[in-house]
Amino acid sequence: MNGRDLLILFLAMGAVTYLPRMLPLVMLSRRQLPVWLGEWLEMIPVAILSALIAPALLTQSAPRTIVLGKPELWAALPTLLFALKTRSLAGTVLVGMLCYWGLRFLLHL
Repeated sequence: MNGRDLLILFLAMGAVTYLPRMLPLVMLSRRQLPVWLGEWLEMIPVAILSALIAPALLTQSAPRTIVLGKPELWAALPTLLFALKTRSLAGTVLVGMLCYWGLRFLLHL
């Protein structure tokens, strides 16, 4: 693959990445969305984050089995409470890391 082909490949990858993000913004920026659609769209980040985090907290690898004794899950509980109470991102990250490291130290993992 020569330099020209590589440049075309990079530009095409950039377009494929950028266009799906840009087109809805351009098409919908001047329109008034229905209230129900706006509320529905606000839930998408929460659903995606939950789908990414839940398997890591609740299951073990192959075969997938539910395990409630994982340190990640037990560290997430006080972290969640702290986040809901303070709404501090930096504090939540710090509390989560300290809880996880503390549990790993106490359980000798």
